[in-house]
Amino acid sequence: MSRINAARIDIKRACCAIAFSIVTGTALAGQSSAPATPVDWVNTFIGTGGEGAEYGGTMPLVTTPFGMTNWTAQTRQNRISVSSYEYHDSYIHGFIGTHQPAIWMGDFGYVTLMPEISDGINYAPEARRLAFSHQDEISTPYYYAVTMHDAAAHPVRAEITATDHAGYLRFTYPRGVTAKVLIEATRPGIEGFVRIDASRNEIIGYNPDRMDAHLGPLKLPNFKGYFVVRFKQPFTEAKVYEGTLTWPDKQEVKGDNVGAFASFDTSRNTEVDVQVGTSFISIEQARANLDAEMPSWNFDALRDALKATWNRKLGIAIIEGASDDQRRIFYTGLYHALLYPRLMSEQGRYYSAFDDKVHNGTSYTAYSIWDIFRAENSLLTIFAPERIDGMVQALLQDYQEGGWMPKWPNPSYTNIMIGTHADSLVAEAINKGFKGFDYQLAYQAVYKDAMTPPDGDTTRRWFDREPHTPYEARAGLTYAEKLGYIPADKISEAASSTQEESYDDYAVAQVAKAVGKMDDYRFFMHRSSNYRNLFNPTRGFMQARNSDGSWASPDDGWTEGDQWVYLFAALHDVPGVVKLLGGPQAASAKLDAHFNGGHNRHDNEPSHHYGYLYDYAGEPWKTQARVREIAKDAYSNTISGILGNEDCGQMSAWYVFTAMGFYPLNPASGEYVIGSPLFTHVSLNLPNGKRFEISAPDNSAQNIYIQSATLNGKPLDSPVISYAQIEAGGTLNFVMGPKPSRWAADWHPQALL
Repeated sequence: MSRINAARIDIKRACCAIAFSIVTGTALAGQSSAPATPVDWVNTFIGTGGEGAEYGGTMPLVTTPFGMTNWTAQTRQNRISVSSYEYHDSYIHGFIGTHQPAIWMGDFGYVTLMPEISDGINYAPEARRLAFSHQDEISTPYYYAVTMHDAAAHPVRAEITATDHAGYLRFTYPRGVTAKVLIEATRPGIEGFVRIDASRNEIIGYNPDRMDAHLGPLKLPNFKGYFVVRFKQPFTEAKVYEGTLTWPDKQEVKGDNVGAFASFDTSRNTEVDVQVGTSFISIEQARANLDAEMPSWNFDALRDALKATWNRKLGIAIIEGASDDQRRIFYTGLYHALLYPRLMSEQGRYYSAFDDKVHNGTSYTAYSIWDIFRAENSLLTIFAPERIDGMVQALLQDYQEGGWMPKWPNPSYTNIMIGTHADSLVAEAINKGFKGFDYQLAYQAVYKDAMTPPDGDTTRRWFDREPHTPYEARAGLTYAEKLGYIPADKISEAASSTQEESYDDYAVAQVAKAVGKMDDYRFFMHRSSNYRNLFNPTRGFMQARNSDGSWASPDDGWTEGDQWVYLFAALHDVPGVVKLLGGPQAASAKLDAHFNGGHNRHDNEPSHHYGYLYDYAGEPWKTQARVREIAKDAYSNTISGILGNEDCGQMSAWYVFTAMGFYPLNPASGEYVIGSPLFTHVSLNLPNGKRFEISAPDNSAQNIYIQSATLNGKPLDSPVISYAQIEAGGTLNFVMGPKPSRWAADWHPQALL
């Protein structure tokens, strides 16, 4: 989101590949040259480097799938638009338990630790930093290690593994030095708390920082990120600090820029083991999380257990016929996709960032909904179906506690991006048969999205990231109900919102149908055609309109796109757009112009379905060629191997789906359109115990075109399969060849209305 074009050139990509080849070997140090398990193929450095601010924005995170707190080396002070780790940096100044989900979002309730060996006490990042080389770095989803050096070349080694709510750090110092561990509770400008509890060999505290607090309407006075730092070895001395002052005689301090130091004798034992429990409920809950998840001091056992956890999840997909680079991209993509949304609950309770209270139940946050409703969420329905009911229920709890389902909770309302695409997540779950949440409550939530304008709707322009606004919901809905579109002279991003909210109306209609409200179903299905009110037949494009009905400038009203990117934004009614353009032949010509004219922006989500649109224009062989081209050009096994920002798994989800051969163009429908599989074979060992096989034995870099297809031995003549067919198990077989064929060319679905 909010990004500029991050197109790569061959020279840059070659340089990144050379640098990354070193990292790839180092990241797998101690393992065989041919990785033996799926997690061994993950390269956590993909997306951690690039040009300027426009890169993947990923971090080499050690965490569980959907873990509440992620752990990484900190090479820079993270903030909105800056991640904790950037590959080109050469110093580490901390190891952070972070909750920052994406580069354009802020962190909240984080805690940082740093080993130190100097005689003084260094709390500022530039004073405590230690140099490191990527050759001395090991990074996997379950284990991170690095050896750092001070100016005198003294080596300090740090290792990390993790559980859902806790991190285990092991520091190894040179023998005989005064070893210290810094615990940074808050940074300058943030008031926090820290206390030394020598009887427990612990340092405890909290950090109330919420970098996105200026976005959205809620103050949340009770919000805090709590921590309990527990040491295995008794510390010889501990001090608290505040600002630039240390307080030798105090055991606790509350104030601006606070933290603590613990010192250790390394004359006999050079290792210091540290376990860090985190919580958003209380210090007591952080300690309970730590007791439950790390009941003993066994770093290696925890590391091995986390490796097994990742292998169980990543091993749902077993691929054959992929190059080493493709395997790394694929399994790294799955790793990225299985990080979000993240847990917000702790042992059956959760702090709500929507009413500032603690509740019983399960909760999640970090839904980048404008991004992930397209493919990431759909991928989770296949790879983590056991989580879907809880994730939808979390959105409904947010509705009950804050009044609305959120657009982009981090962890509260942020008003980032447009539309109410939580409607899509609810509808997709219902259409795929998930039943572990209250359908009636779900309809209340989506109905409010569709029918209730936000406070001050006609007195605001609703600019992107406008601070301290009420919850935005569907900005301009007051006008849309009268005009059939959102006017560009009244509301920011009006053209994009009109089209995306037409899709949301389709999603609301699906929920209405599920609860038996057929009049509402017909109403919202009819309103889902409002996108057509922006079609200018003279120009052959969608175009914003003003409140008097006149056409606005073709450049007005868009968000992170333009008239090309938003021409086919009606995901629910692509046949309707094809009809507006004059039929399949005209639509195909427009798509040719889109791609050949350089208008496809795969670095941003509104373009993600474009390669698949030829399926609807009677030329599926062009889809097969385009998606192969995009997969090759937009993804690589390099530090800049994600074109644009990762956006909580959406960029990677596109690749994973494309590699398997299909994509959720209309995610709420429960259907997938077919592209061109990248590998000869994919086995999906589904969590329900069934197996779904995608077989393309003649597949190659040359044989990219589907000649024929069968599903469970029966001819498949349309480029569509369903979630139900995948979940039932079976075999999807493709016969591939080097030349286009007319397979599925006669499939012409009808417009919705």
